[in-house]
Amino acid sequence: MKKNTYVQFENSFFEKIIRKKRMEMLDLLKREINISKIKDLLDIGTTDDTALRSSNIFCHMLNKIPTHKSISNQKIKDKRFKLCLNKSITSNFNKKQINVMKSDLVVSSATIEHVGNLASQIQKVKNMISLSRKYIVITTPNRFFPIEVHTKLPLIHWLPKKTFRKVLLWLGMTYFAKEKNLNLLDRLELSQILNMFSKDMNYKIYNIYFLGFVSNFLVICKMKKND
Repeated sequence: MKKNTYVQFENSFFEKIIRKKRMEMLDLLKREINISKIKDLLDIGTTDDTALRSSNIFCHMLNKIPTHKSISNQKIKDKRFKLCLNKSITSNFNKKQINVMKSDLVVSSATIEHVGNLASQIQKVKNMISLSRKYIVITTPNRFFPIEVHTKLPLIHWLPKKTFRKVLLWLGMTYFAKEKNLNLLDRLELSQILNMFSKDMNYKIYNIYFLGFVSNFLVICKMKKND
């Protein structure tokens, strides 16, 4: 098998798995949230790369929600989004931006592991709370799934994070070796972040399984101000 053919097969294989798991999380979200009561959806970390079927899948599949908005550090051209704010979710937001972008449902699909260190991950959740009227949904891969889905390497990511990054540097994977680009979370770390905002919301973490292992986490948060 030629190398480029193998790479295409490898990428296609992982893409199919990622899409399947995201569809599973989407189905769970629909069971837990009455989508017919949602007037607007805000997607956090929208990608302008629409080549993959798994990209922005929550927005595509929740197309019955009347208004879609986006906050992303990429320039989003997709016309489905009536409002787009070209900004990092870890930045500071003024009152006008919050009022304009605030939505019933705020979704972050596989982005919290890409915003940087723990402080940035906390800031992301804090900003999502300020932007939500009813619900927040967060998905992220499980650090302790045997295969790391970004690098496609087995088990090495179970090492201490600093050691893992050194190995990635040694392997020439400089992009993912930087904490600002990849900072995986396990269930405990994710819970610790969410617990910081217990006064603002109730949450539940759902385990998503693949081959008997927890591959992803789906978090559904309900704002307390709407109880």
